[in-house]
Amino acid sequence: MPTIAEAQGLWDPETTYLNTASFGLPPRPAWDELQAALDDWRAGRVTWEPWGESTERARAAFARLVSVPPETVAVGANVSQFSGLVAASLPDGARVVCPEIEFRSNIWPFLAQEPRGVTVTTVPPDRLAEAIDASTDLVAFSAVQSATGEVTDTESVAAAAAHHGALTCVDATQAVGWLPLDAGQFDFVVCVAYKWLLSPRGTGFMAIRPERMDDVIAHAAGWYAADDIHGSYYGRPLALAADARRFDLSPAWHPWVGTAPAIELLADLGAEAIRDHDVRLANAFRAGLGLEPSNSAIVSVDAPGAAEQLAGSGVLAAVRDGHLRTSWHLYNTDADVARVLELLSSR
Repeated sequence: MPTIAEAQGLWDPETTYLNTASFGLPPRPAWDELQAALDDWRAGRVTWEPWGESTERARAAFARLVSVPPETVAVGANVSQFSGLVAASLPDGARVVCPEIEFRSNIWPFLAQEPRGVTVTTVPPDRLAEAIDASTDLVAFSAVQSATGEVTDTESVAAAAAHHGALTCVDATQAVGWLPLDAGQFDFVVCVAYKWLLSPRGTGFMAIRPERMDDVIAHAAGWYAADDIHGSYYGRPLALAADARRFDLSPAWHPWVGTAPAIELLADLGAEAIRDHDVRLANAFRAGLGLEPSNSAIVSVDAPGAAEQLAGSGVLAAVRDGHLRTSWHLYNTDADVARVLELLSSR
């Protein structure tokens, strides 16, 4: 297994890149496999089936990263695709509880069900567990909040949901790739791969508890959701896969070619080692700003105009909810922390 130090040689950023919470940078194996596939496509040298095999590699690597069997993982393109399936499976009049700053892809699919009586109650993120009661049918939340980097106490939320018989739908987009997560604790875990999983945009996953599979209709069922994918591409009967593949979206081949090696690398490194590296750098940055340590790889600070200033010096971060948001990942180093602190101190 590679170490973090060894893996860092797989990136060549030309900036001080602190914007993984927006999109991640591909490691060299992912970039090389994608370029080779694109060259083959342009030259007409291959058929498409090997590109499809990358989807299965990615599924297996993601399952390993979140500690569930591959047959409980569906593949798709985005969070709202999967959250929408969950939302559509709720009974009329269901009550959903969400954090009040939840990313839209994991709250709008439930709001869209309001015409049939589904209600969505929003609460402060730190009050999520206590807001779950006997009237709650489902709680939808992010494992890590996109705007602030706040890490949800997932164990408390899962325990409260289990106590009251509520389902859980977790958006793990800002978590998987740096934060250890056991997807088996929850009914549904949805995630896109272009951020902390360092993949091209257009690939995503849903881990689903086996006992929930029959409760969800495969509204987008297509040829790739078949029990025998290549047995026949035409007509009846409806013969969906018995496992989570019934929820698969037909894969966009080339993004999956780049996704498989990226997630395989992360799974080989291990979420615990990645968390230790990322959070250590984030906390070093926080310490330099006079802030208390945190448990997140994302640091959000009130620094008006700082993102623009940093960009002028080749440091890429983001602004979310009016705050400077930096996100620290594998390709970042202690030198990056020192450089950004020095630039900010000169403001």
